Amino acid sequence: MTSGAAMNSAGPAADEASLTDHLRHWAEHRPQQRAFSHVAFPDGASGALHRTLGWRALDARAAAVAARLATVASPGDRAALVLPQGLDYVAGFLGCLYAGVIAVPLFGPELPGHEGRLAAVLADCEPACLLADSTATPAIRDFVRDRRLPDVPVIPVDQLPVRGHGRGPNDDGNGPDSSPEPSLEPSAGSRPGRSPEARPRPDDVAYLQYTSGSTRTPAGVMISHANVVANARQALAAFVADPRTSTTVGWLPLFHDMGLVLSIAAPVVGGFPSVLMDPGDFLRDPARWLRLLGSYEGTVSAAPNFAYDYCVARTAPEDIDELRLDRVRVLINGSEPVRAGTAERFHKAFAPAGLDPTAHCPAYGLAEATVFATASPLDEPLSAVACRADALAEGRIEVTTADDGPARRAVLVSCGTPVGQELRIVGADGGALPAGHVGEIQLRGPNIGLGYWKHAGLTADTFGLGAGEDWLRTGDLGALHEGRLLVTGRLKDVLVVDGRNHYPQDIEETVQSVVPLVRRDRLAAFGVTRSDAVGEELVVVAEHRRDADPSADDLRVAEHAVRAAVSARHGLCLGALLLVPPGSVPRTSSGKVSRAATRKRFLDAGFGPR
Repeated sequence: MTSGAAMNSAGPAADEASLTDHLRHWAEHRPQQRAFSHVAFPDGASGALHRTLGWRALDARAAAVAARLATVASPGDRAALVLPQGLDYVAGFLGCLYAGVIAVPLFGPELPGHEGRLAAVLADCEPACLLADSTATPAIRDFVRDRRLPDVPVIPVDQLPVRGHGRGPNDDGNGPDSSPEPSLEPSAGSRPGRSPEARPRPDDVAYLQYTSGSTRTPAGVMISHANVVANARQALAAFVADPRTSTTVGWLPLFHDMGLVLSIAAPVVGGFPSVLMDPGDFLRDPARWLRLLGSYEGTVSAAPNFAYDYCVARTAPEDIDELRLDRVRVLINGSEPVRAGTAERFHKAFAPAGLDPTAHCPAYGLAEATVFATASPLDEPLSAVACRADALAEGRIEVTTADDGPARRAVLVSCGTPVGQELRIVGADGGALPAGHVGEIQLRGPNIGLGYWKHAGLTADTFGLGAGEDWLRTGDLGALHEGRLLVTGRLKDVLVVDGRNHYPQDIEETVQSVVPLVRRDRLAAFGVTRSDAVGEELVVVAEHRRDADPSADDLRVAEHAVRAAVSARHGLCLGALLLVPPGSVPRTSSGKVSRAATRKRFLDAGFGPR
């Protein structure tokens, strides 16, 4: 590790094998070992329903997808996955890679509130076909027709014949595993519909990872076959101490960058089991996820801030008594930013179930870097830095003293060090900044994507290709403190008032801490041009709790409390506070509040007269 402006972290040795080379390896040498499981919670059912595929069965299903794709698409064409979360999604994704077809992980039109985004992405990626399941195929055809999208084949993955791989008695993954394991080498072997000469090269595009759209119109990041394997290996180095005794358990959507890498890519590269559940099943009852976490040894999982707080709020004490969380190895938190209070509340609530306080692992990443960039060391307690708020507003990290009261303090959680890549902090002039100074986070490594699909200008600006450099501009702000990364916010979200920087997530935390009516993590703070056109003023749009029906007096009390707290803690004058019904604040497909979309709706009077 170098000091000051940049850090280096040597990752595992380079591996030319593709994701599908790893899949074929495990299918040949651990054919009956449990690979992927999906746990469903049908309405009215007495319990959960488990479906499991061993490595051989998964490989056969992926090969069946590749064979069907070869009849409607050529290598380099796109195939959009509009499947529900489950085993067919995994097989569909891997089948695209076998066929040399570029996968586009998406979601079906049944995801409420995101029909417009789905249509926009389909129009952008121009798929040769859509991978679906048989129950949703009619609705998908209707969606394509109603949105006037090109009429392309819709392939029901769950109906594809799987030839030559009959399911044996132990294909559910419970059979013995005593096969020898020769070293894994890249294979030139073919799969149905693809000749050996057509095998994708490491720098060929494997899939398009569309950004969540929290700060701009979604764009497809081109992730190569080498990128995804490199990032999977980095994830293994950061979070998986021993693949032989590890299992990932995930409800994050597979179309999301973290869900895809943690729940599909890393298990395929590492050869360990992955357990999937639907995000909706988590939201209906978070105890389902907690019970699954305790059902396996060496569990690794990930969730954003709101999910950990949601578990605390929605899990009954009698359910906690039945949990067995001593088996949990790592709980990744890659939120922007990670909140110390969230981790503390979660551990306090679930410590009686055996949860290790060192399990909570703050991390940082983004789609342009495949996903993972930095992580805190395993087996270390969460590290938080109490900074002087006034210094932070001026772009410096200064640790608070005993004389600094809570109103003058900002707490930042360390997101650790880079994993198999380089990181530097850069100022507005493009020069590297020393430790303790806030600037843009930039990354370089084998996991950095190839650019944006059909956006050459944006690619050059973001990925550094036009400036003779290969540093990725993340658009995130942060600083190095004692050798570790502190993330302070998004560059485009920062409010600049009287020459001082104010981070919206800090203001949002202040608002939800002083107004009990506000739904946690369902609010957005942003700046708008003042009526006199001189500078910006602060606006906060917040959803009220579902069980609340605020009166005019409630609104006045809330605004008075926010105005006083924002003035005292941030030195800002509140321009407007809007309390809106639940579900009103726009969110991205990955569940994050979209400040840009909220600001636009406010300016368009979408929340009512201003």
